[in-house]
Amino acid sequence: MRPSRQDELVEKALQVFYRNGFHATGMDMLAAQTGISKTSMYKYFRTKEDLILAALKLRDQQFRDWLFNRMAELGSTPRGQLIAIFDALKEWFAQDGYQGCMFIKASAEYQEVSDPIHALSAEHKHLMFEHVRDLAAQAGAVKADALARSLLILKEGAIVTAHLSHAGNPAMDAKAAAKTLLASALGS
Repeated sequence: MRPSRQDELVEKALQVFYRNGFHATGMDMLAAQTGISKTSMYKYFRTKEDLILAALKLRDQQFRDWLFNRMAELGSTPRGQLIAIFDALKEWFAQDGYQGCMFIKASAEYQEVSDPIHALSAEHKHLMFEHVRDLAAQAGAVKADALARSLLILKEGAIVTAHLSHAGNPAMDAKAAAKTLLASALGS
């Protein structure tokens, strides 16, 4: 089934925002880079912020679907899936056009906690936390919340480090630290 014009706009806008940032991307740039007129954009979205929210919702769904599926493919047990986060991240970091986490960027550009864009970014991170916490509990962690927070700190650090192009292999460095955390929380 062919995507609707609105879906096509959101998908294309997502790519432009990811490449250029949110504040730096004006409606003229969006029109030029998506091939969709500003009149059409305003037909579907009252403001640029409404379009940003739609693009972030799409990215949230795409990213979580991809990451959770890769974790399940790479790890046959809950513990294995917790480690597989970092193998999946390594794959993501190696993709052409990798430019870090769209939600970290959005929350940095829209810093007010009450801003809907900031709130949606925080919700994405919360949904990630819930999934990792549930896996930690299934793996037998007594303090699943604490383990999930620690693993996600490693995940976020690897994302930022990869984006900043530090030397080394941030995903595998984080994986090594995660193995130590898991051994401490779950036993060898």
